[in-house]
Amino acid sequence: MKRMEKILLAKKLDGILVSSPSNMRSSTGFRGEGIVFISRNRPLVFTDSRYTIAAKQECPEADVIQYKKNIYENWLTELVERLGREAVAGMSIGFEDETMTVQTYQTILALIKKHELENMTLVPLHKQLDQLRQVKTEQELLDIEKAEQIGDRAFTRIVEKIRGRKEDLTEKQVAAYLEFYMKEMGAEGTSFDTIAASGIHSSMPHAIPTDKALEEGDFLTMDFGCRVNGYCSDMTRTVVIGRAGERQKEIYDVVLRAQTAAIQAVKPGIKGCEVDAVARDIIREAGYGDCFGHSLGHSVGLMIHETPCFSPKDETVLEPGMVITVEPGIYVEGFGGVRIEDVVAVTEEGCRNLTHSPKELMELIK
Repeated sequence: MKRMEKILLAKKLDGILVSSPSNMRSSTGFRGEGIVFISRNRPLVFTDSRYTIAAKQECPEADVIQYKKNIYENWLTELVERLGREAVAGMSIGFEDETMTVQTYQTILALIKKHELENMTLVPLHKQLDQLRQVKTEQELLDIEKAEQIGDRAFTRIVEKIRGRKEDLTEKQVAAYLEFYMKEMGAEGTSFDTIAASGIHSSMPHAIPTDKALEEGDFLTMDFGCRVNGYCSDMTRTVVIGRAGERQKEIYDVVLRAQTAAIQAVKPGIKGCEVDAVARDIIREAGYGDCFGHSLGHSVGLMIHETPCFSPKDETVLEPGMVITVEPGIYVEGFGGVRIEDVVAVTEEGCRNLTHSPKELMELIK
């Protein structure tokens, strides 16, 4: 709520219509489906019978209203009943134009006309609500760190599983075990679809796990994360099944050096693009510049991909409390790839790494 008050004041709004799940939860604690209306009065949560009981528990500072037909019709009707038609007709309402569908927007416009509220103004907020979540609270940091710790423990388990294998394991099985381990350790779910890519599949940054069995000499890239109290973790480790070849060692060393240097560069006052350049320059100088196409990192929180980012174009100046991944990679088509990813929290002096799994090249030998 306090975060939203900044937008209300800065934009001179009478209210904010929140429809994205992450911002509904951030503003009120509501986890279900529906909409939230934030104003200078008590927040209003509109949802259906599936979520009303839970919403009352999650949002003690809000009024929970159960709708039956059209949620936006109920929203406007409720405002008119509470504030009067004249007051509602003159309101300036912010909305999430980057997540609201065109159909929903047109529905709201039609309802405004139907209720003779034509003087109501809808103000697009672009990314402003998302930007309110860039700097995490202490509790948010704790939740992300707990999720990352679960990921660390799951990685230890999967390494033991692969080393002790008595029969072939497939990429799909590796992904399934990682997800099972995280849930067994207390995660409420995964942050995203787990990646387990071996051999030449590891040259695809977002490869989908297949029935391919792990083979001697394969790179195996595992990118996975979980949620604790709604907050995401994210980490990637690349290992070698059996003994590593010289080219594998070379590529791995370049990625590790790039990641280490980038993490050391993270501090308040530096721009996201400047951190990206630290890692990208090392990879380019090693002759693999064309093999690193994605951004160096992204923020995590209630969503797995938030802002700001470590990318060549991101001019955001880092502040204490921001939580961002550092994940350089080298991907060689027809050979394989390496990615190493940690989550770091920006501090007053630099950053704190929330990921603690070892990063030296692991050769997983039976």
